[in-house]
Amino acid sequence: MNQEISKLIDLQGIDSELDGFDQEIKAKEQEIVAREQSIADKETKISLLKVQTEELAQSQRDLKAELEDALARIKDRQNKMMQVQTSREHQALLKEIEENKKLIKANEERTLQIMEQIEEAEKNALELANLCSGEKTLLVEEAENVKKAVSKILARKKSVLDQRMVLIPELNPGTLKRYDMLRQKRNGSAVVPTKNGICQGCFMTIPPQQDNEIRRGEKLNFCPTCQRILFFLAEDAEPADA
Repeated sequence: MNQEISKLIDLQGIDSELDGFDQEIKAKEQEIVAREQSIADKETKISLLKVQTEELAQSQRDLKAELEDALARIKDRQNKMMQVQTSREHQALLKEIEENKKLIKANEERTLQIMEQIEEAEKNALELANLCSGEKTLLVEEAENVKKAVSKILARKKSVLDQRMVLIPELNPGTLKRYDMLRQKRNGSAVVPTKNGICQGCFMTIPPQQDNEIRRGEKLNFCPTCQRILFFLAEDAEPADA
């Protein structure tokens, strides 16, 4: 096999390994982001519960004011009953008193409901606050673990990068430029094998004459469909990292 092709295969194996390191780091960092988002979501819910509690408390105050007004009206109507002269006026005052008593009863029932809602909201807010506190403690520990893990990954990555830096000068600059361009365009896959006359990158058939050239491995060949760099893979062989 042409040395340049062999080196390109090695280079892609190195670059695939480097991509793997980046994905590992991203996955580790995503764990922290997910924990932070979980905490943020709970804090948002706590804020909403506090707003709900304040609104309920205001409703409770409004009901109390209505109840006091109703009690005052009842007392006023009872005083007036001692002064009225006619049965009609007496009945009208009794009706007002009864309506205010019904209003008081309804307000008392609604006040009890609001008290229960406030109690439930405060309970939920406290539970979420406790969960947040625990998650924040875990986040600090997890962040430290991720920091150590990323540090180890970066050390491994540096070692592989050193291998790449040794290999790069051995490649033709024009070939390297094309290789880098293909990696960007083809999702990291610039060098692929052919198998049974088929490009293993786009799975299109290679013309027979070109397939023979690829099998000989004397020069660089490019897939006429996807433009990837091709090398021959024997039927009983496994492809290199690509």
